[in-house]
Amino acid sequence: MELAVIQSKIYEVRGTKVMLDRDLAALYQVTTGNLNKAVKRNIKRFPPDFMFQLTAEEWEALRFQIGIIKAGRGEHTKYLPYAFTEQGLAMLSGVLNSDIAINVNISIMRAFVAIRQGLPQVSNSKELEDLKARMKSLEEISEETMAAISDLSEDTRKEFDDIYWALSQLAAKQKKISKPQSPIGYKAIQNRRNNEESAEKE
Repeated sequence: MELAVIQSKIYEVRGTKVMLDRDLAALYQVTTGNLNKAVKRNIKRFPPDFMFQLTAEEWEALRFQIGIIKAGRGEHTKYLPYAFTEQGLAMLSGVLNSDIAINVNISIMRAFVAIRQGLPQVSNSKELEDLKARMKSLEEISEETMAAISDLSEDTRKEFDDIYWALSQLAAKQKKISKPQSPIGYKAIQNRRNNEESAEKE
């Protein structure tokens, strides 16, 4: 099933992404009444953060959003629709317990993931091929960029090694200069005499 078809039926109500019972019934190939009956038989599985019923104001606003404005025959609903969050949709496949429901729910989960990741809707094979080509181009650019960063890092490491070596040589030279030297000349002779006199006294 095309993800774009499912994504077009995902709306935002009360700050949450939801799907309506009427749209889900069409995807599951059951009537809206039968879908809601199955849910009510398992109502403990659907807390308020899994499923809730729209208010009249919410439904009116949503009707304008999705273009259901006509009030002709078949356009009215006798009840306010139920909205299912992503968690509620995951629970639905187990409640309906059919191969169609399972396969549809897999596509629904993928559609929700695509929306969270901000992936574009792809409606045909040509768009899909174009998207693949763009992704491949981005991957090639990324590889070139990483290679350039790697080369830059190698040069930077070499510069740091050179600087460290120069500092080590400078420190060794400074240490050698600051080391006390043995006295020479008259002072050296005087020291030797003093040492000899001390030895004779002992």
